[in-house]
Amino acid sequence: MRLYLDEDSASGTLVELLRREGHDVQTPRVASLEGSRDPVHLAYAIQEGRVCLSGNHNDFALLHRLVSVFGGIHPGILIVRKDNNPARDFSPRGVVRAIRNLLASDIELIGQFLVLNHWR
Repeated sequence: MRLYLDEDSASGTLVELLRREGHDVQTPRVASLEGSRDPVHLAYAIQEGRVCLSGNHNDFALLHRLVSVFGGIHPGILIVRKDNNPARDFSPRGVVRAIRNLLASDIELIGQFLVLNHWR
């Protein structure tokens, strides 16, 4: 899968694990977008045909709605919810496992806003 990890999710460990799993991963640093606002990150992901992965549920839910209301399309938005509880929060390996489970389900990602926590 072609992924763009925004700054909320672009840890070195996660990037490495996703690449080992065979994903094509892009980060804000490589795209020269560090410090950019969420609409800029989503616009980049759309332009590059990449599914956007973020931990910022609220902002990306609004952006998804905005794109959808006006008939736009995006490659997909994946969200990792955080409960501030180490026992329930995803580790990088958990994120990779959830993406693997999601892909195995053959669900269509284009235009979807999906919370990865449901794919443990």
